[in-house]
Amino acid sequence: MSSAPPRRLVVMRHSKAEQHGPTDFERPLADRGHRDAAEAGAWLASIGVEPDHALVSAALRTQETWASVSDGAGWTLEPDLDRGLYAAGPETTIDLVRLVPEDATCVVVVGHNPTMAYLAQMLDDGTGDPDAVAAMATDFPTSAVAVFSYDGDWSSLGVAGARLDAFHVGRG
Repeated sequence: MSSAPPRRLVVMRHSKAEQHGPTDFERPLADRGHRDAAEAGAWLASIGVEPDHALVSAALRTQETWASVSDGAGWTLEPDLDRGLYAAGPETTIDLVRLVPEDATCVVVVGHNPTMAYLAQMLDDGTGDPDAVAAMATDFPTSAVAVFSYDGDWSSLGVAGARLDAFHVGRG
């Protein structure tokens, strides 16, 4: 039994991006992406999500997603930008979450598909909200947000280690 406080982990796919940019890494969000991310942020705030750590891919579209989510939620938290998260697979992403400060009680991860969809599926322990599980299994589109509860130390997070409490797709 862990002595860690109950925790929340939010897994989010970046919002709708423009099709072109100087490089893929530098593609900005489309106007719709900003609106969808802001709506996702408002939804997260409405269910009581208040992150104290954000792990965000350093790609432009994920940074802009975080900025719009934060604006929509009313958060002022500065993200931990991670260039490695841009190309990371789900196992590496779990490793990155394991490295967040242990005093963090709510962590938001903003990244790319297919990694975010795979990560959310991998984390799900099967005991969560059946409607959220069904919705998440169907699709993980842009601005998709999966909210998990986790009762252990971040350093111990593993496959099937968290309960899916809610799933939402931001559409603004």
